[in-house]
Amino acid sequence: MSLPVSLNGSRGAADGPAVPMSPADLAESALAAVAAGAGEVLVHPRTPCGRESLSPRVVGPALEAMRGAGVLVPLSVPASIAAEPDPAGRLERVRSWTVLPDRAAVAFAEPGAEELTEALLARGVAVDAVVPLGGPAGPEPMARFLAWPVRAPGRVRLAAELATADPALVAGLRGLPPVAVLLYGREAAAWPVLRLAARCGTGARTGAGDVLHLPDGRRARSNAELVTAARTALDRAGAERAGAAATGVSR
Repeated sequence: MSLPVSLNGSRGAADGPAVPMSPADLAESALAAVAAGAGEVLVHPRTPCGRESLSPRVVGPALEAMRGAGVLVPLSVPASIAAEPDPAGRLERVRSWTVLPDRAAVAFAEPGAEELTEALLARGVAVDAVVPLGGPAGPEPMARFLAWPVRAPGRVRLAAELATADPALVAGLRGLPPVAVLLYGREAAAWPVLRLAARCGTGARTGAGDVLHLPDGRRARSNAELVTAARTALDRAGAERAGAAATGVSR
């Protein structure tokens, strides 16, 4: 299972040293997280004053710093309203990128998601279609995703953000287009959703962008520490799943 790590998310410097901000710190954190077992890196590029941005002068240096440091796994950025509030502005920004990420996250709860996804795919950038489940956004984001014709299923992944680790939310994903599925939660939901993802056989995610504490409640010192804990949890859940399957076969 490829485990993406969200290095910084929407957090700021006030959230502590586990949250990297500058291109150099992002590269260092990414390298350590990959060494700990992360298979992808999601980064929210920021201006020197800490504001999220889709500007090519911000996105490019962040990606180049990580690739130049030797981060060889796929790199992802969010193309979200937090970085550019205007839907037309988001389209203009991604079309102006001079350094491309491997993947971009598009929130289907935000206006213009379909057009933005098409623009990214046209540039050769794979897409995570982000859909919240079980939260205040309600069913509309999923309905918008299902209404959008997925023309390149191999380059689109459904990234479902679960408000709680409710198996019923996952059961509702049956019958989706033939795309890969990634489940993740934030804060108190992060670790329960990760374990649920392991039991369901979907992708999972961790990182300081999602959660700042380890499963035992201690504050994480780095993204690498979060990835190590996630790998341990995934391995344990995978072993339990395999054991249960073997027991079922023996019967």
